[in-house]
Amino acid sequence: MKQKVAWGKIYLGLVFIILYAPILYLMIFSFSSGKTMERYHGFSFQHYVDLFADSRMITIVINTVLVAVLASLVATIIGTLGALAIKETHGSWRNSLLSLNNVLMVSPDVIIGASFLIFFTVLGIRLGFISVLLSHIAFSIPIVVLMVLPKINELSPTLVDAAYDLGATRWQALSRVVLPAISPGIMAGYFMALTYSLDDFAVTFFVTGNGFSTLSVEIYSRARQGVNLEINALSTLMFLVSLALVIGYYFVSKHAGRRQRIVAVKEGDAQ
Repeated sequence: MKQKVAWGKIYLGLVFIILYAPILYLMIFSFSSGKTMERYHGFSFQHYVDLFADSRMITIVINTVLVAVLASLVATIIGTLGALAIKETHGSWRNSLLSLNNVLMVSPDVIIGASFLIFFTVLGIRLGFISVLLSHIAFSIPIVVLMVLPKINELSPTLVDAAYDLGATRWQALSRVVLPAISPGIMAGYFMALTYSLDDFAVTFFVTGNGFSTLSVEIYSRARQGVNLEINALSTLMFLVSLALVIGYYFVSKHAGRRQRIVAVKEGDAQ
C-alpha cells in the first residue's frame, strides 16, 4: 500500500524555510570577518566587538528596552482592567467596546503612526521619549485585552460567588481569586506587548524625534547608508532576545497550566 504524500507537512516546511532562511543568512554573515555580504570571509566576532564598542548603539539599546518594559507594564495594567470592564458589560455595549479595542489591531501601522504624529503635534507634545512611550502603550493595550479576555471568559462565575459568600470584599475577590486565575493571560499579554514594542518600526518612525531613537529606526537609518555587518550582529541579538521571550512565555504558560490542573484535581477530590 502506497503511503500518502504529506502535502501539509511539506507546505509547512516550505513556509518555515521561506521565513527563516533570510534570518539564518543574516546571522551567518554576522560572524564573517569581511565587510560585506557578497562572500563569507571566515569566522569572527569582530562585528559584535564593534557593536558593543559603539556607545551610540548601546544608548539606543537602553532606550529601546526602557520603552518596551515601561510600555508593556502600563499596557498590561490598563489592558487587564479594560478586559475586566468589557466582561462586566453586556449586549451592544460589549460589542462596541470590542470593536473599538480592535481598531488599532486592524488599522495599518502607517495610518496609526501618522495619526499619533498629528495628535502629538496638535497637543504640542515634543517628539521623543514621551511620544514613543505613549504610542507604544496605546497600540499594546488591545494586544493585552485580546490575551486576557479569553482567560476571563474561562473563569467560572461560581468561583467568584464563592469568594463573596465567604465574606471576601470586591478587592479581595479580584486580587486573590480573579487575578491569580487569569495570570497566564496577563503574562501572555505582557510578553506579546513587550515583543511588539521591541520590534515596532512603522509607528515609532513617525513619533520619534531628534536625539531619541530605537533599534528598529536606527537599523533602518544605517541600512540606507549601505550594508554594515554590525547591523547583522545587532539583528541577530534582537532575534535571539525575541526567541528567548517566546520560550520564556512557553514555560510560564506551561507551568501555569500544570498548576491549574493540580488545583482542579484537588477540587475534584474534595468534592
